[in-house]
Amino acid sequence: MEERCCEQCERHKHREMTEYKDLMNRLSRIEGQVRGVRKMVEEERYCVDILNQVSAIQSALNAFNKCLLSNHIKGCVVEQIKQGDETVVDELCSTIQKLMK
Repeated sequence: MEERCCEQCERHKHREMTEYKDLMNRLSRIEGQVRGVRKMVEEERYCVDILNQVSAIQSALNAFNKCLLSNHIKGCVVEQIKQGDETVVDELCSTIQKLMK
């Protein structure tokens, strides 16, 4: 459930350990992939090979977003709607529109 202290404060979300570990593992793999692309550029590797790796990073980031969005909907959005806060639906729609650019 998302916790709010006031409108001026940052919002926070406590995550269960399994969700936290999954997200962190995904980010670590993505970070490694980005370092790999940097090394490929430093080593003057062929452009297409680098582009293929960048495409893999984009796919990994999309998978991360899908996982995080799913968790957000199942947790934060559902909880806020149960509490009578339907403004979360507008926020969700806006977020999805940004992700689909």
